Parts: sequence; structure tokens; C-alpha cells
Amino acid sequence: MPQKPGSLRGANPRVGVIADSTLQRHVVCKTIESVGYGVAVTLSPDKVSDDIICGDKADVWLVDIEDEDKWSDFIVHLFESSTAPILLGEGNAPSVSTLQFQRWERKIYAKLKDIVGKPMPVDETITSLVSVEHEPAQACEEHAVEDGEPASNVWVLGASLGGPAAVKEFLDALPPALPIAFVIAQHIDPGFQDTLSKVWGRNSHFKFKPPVAGRCLSHGEIMIAPIEQVMTLNQFARVELYEEQWEGPYAPSIDQVMSLMADRYGVQTGAILFSGMGNDGAISAAKLRQMGIEVWAQTADTCANSSQPDSARATGCVTFSGSPKELARKLVEYTSEFYSESLLN
Repeated sequence: MPQKPGSLRGANPRVGVIADSTLQRHVVCKTIESVGYGVAVTLSPDKVSDDIICGDKADVWLVDIEDEDKWSDFIVHLFESSTAPILLGEGNAPSVSTLQFQRWERKIYAKLKDIVGKPMPVDETITSLVSVEHEPAQACEEHAVEDGEPASNVWVLGASLGGPAAVKEFLDALPPALPIAFVIAQHIDPGFQDTLSKVWGRNSHFKFKPPVAGRCLSHGEIMIAPIEQVMTLNQFARVELYEEQWEGPYAPSIDQVMSLMADRYGVQTGAILFSGMGNDGAISAAKLRQMGIEVWAQTADTCANSSQPDSARATGCVTFSGSPKELARKLVEYTSEFYSESLLN
């Protein structure tokens, strides 16, 4: 039976790719898979038969033709005969090391999402984290939310598919009394954020605070950016929430969180990109590096899905890559050096 769009992994929308360039087919297929859709079939126009067009192989066809004059009759026939929606591509892919490539990828994702819906990959790492041995109930109680001194050093942790396990490993490896706070931008369905704060906080020295308007973020504390509202911090490290959607195809937008934190904190912020699909964070990575702000990423071999950190690395803006534990050690060293230099200055 044909798989239906919008269901779980293995039954996500399937995209059929038709392009007259072998390289373009390869790049488009890689992009489709990196954002969570399945590739049903990839063909050159001369290999597409009526059985394929009228069959149920694909939930949507993505067509990218360079020589439109040569294949004009084929394109007309495809639109007239296909039982699945037809999506015209974004033209030849730019070089993968450019910001134009990240924007090109996002346009394809946005078009697919509008036609067949958002892919819904099941992040098995969340299930495994939540189902680990049960600890006493008090270990998962919410920490007190009294405000302390405003944080002067706030880093962004960006994560998506496979990110929860990586972020937990990173946080568990950090020592107590580290003069830093975090804002976590994790792509996740609504309703899981409270669970993640309990799981992430189970063995961590950091306290989690809900992102309530006006609440102050202090060193040693973490806030998870909400999905439904844009969140930032003002000059007093207090939460500001806006009744508007995050920019781009992802929520919360890692790019937007990074950009907002950079505008507020300058070199007293930084960003670490963990396991995930897509390329969220890659565009703002360039802005942060131009401002002299550190951008780090998890190594591909330690990721459940390395598309997100790989996309940032492809821009040349990542200054350090490591496993979650290596990233934690690097942050401890960097924070110590940063504060020593600040005191000297």
C-alpha cells in the first residue's frame, strides 16, 4: 500500500526527483533526506514512464530541469498526467560552502512542507532518555525560580534530531559553578519541553527555568526557547516574549536565537550546534563569526544525524568540533580563559 504523507518515520512524505543533471539529482536527494523526507525515486526525464507518473511511488514530484526547451513536452505531459503534486525546483544548487546554498536548501524544504506537510521523524533518543531507570520523584521536581544576578555570559545550544541525548551528555559533563548560562533551541513537538528539562537536569549542575516574561536568567541556569513564541533576553538578562512565529521553517529557530543573543551579548555569547536534520544555525553562524563570536559543532561521527552541524561546518564558520564531552571540556577551558582576559582588561 502507498505510504501517506504526514505519518511517522518510514511513512513520511516520499519525494520523487526528476532532473536532467546527475549532479543536481544527487544534491537535491541529499537535501530532501537531510530535512526528514524520503526519496521515492530519482530519475532523468528520459527514464520517466507513464507507469511511474501515474503510479504511487511518490507523494510529490520535485522537477529540476536545466534544458527546459528540450524537455518542454515532457513537463507538460507530467503536469497533465501525474496523480501527485508537481513542485518545480529552485534551480542549480549553489556551492555547499556558501550561505546561498543554505537558503537554497530551506526554500526546497519550505515548498515541500507547504505541499505535503512537515516530516515527523521519531526521535528515538527522547524515548530512550525518558525511559531510563526511574529516579526518586524529587530528582525531577522543578527547581526554584527565584531571580539571581543577571547572567553576563549566555551561550546558545542548538539541537534537533538526536540532539536531546547529545545535549544531556554535554550538560552532565560540565562542572558546578561555571559562570555561564544557556538558552537551548531544540526542535521538538509541543509538550515535550517540560519533560526534556527534567531529563536534562537530572544529573546536571544547572537549574532549568521556564521562559516566563520578565524572569531573569542567571549563571548556572538554563532556559529552553518556547516553540510558540519568539524569545530573547533584554539588557538585564530578563525574558522578553513576542506573540509572533519564529522565522524560517523551524521552531524554535536556532538561527534566530543565535542572532538575537549575538545582538544582546556580543562576544559574551557563543553557539554550539548539536545533532540534527536540516541546516538551522548555518546562516547565523556567519554573522556570529563576523562579530568575533565562537561557533562550535558536534562531530559527525558522534551525531545521530549530522546534517545540522555539517551544514554549519560547510560555511567555514565553525571554530571547534568535538564530541559532547569534548565540547564541554572546551567550554570550561574557554570560559576560564575568557574571564581571565576580562579581568586583565
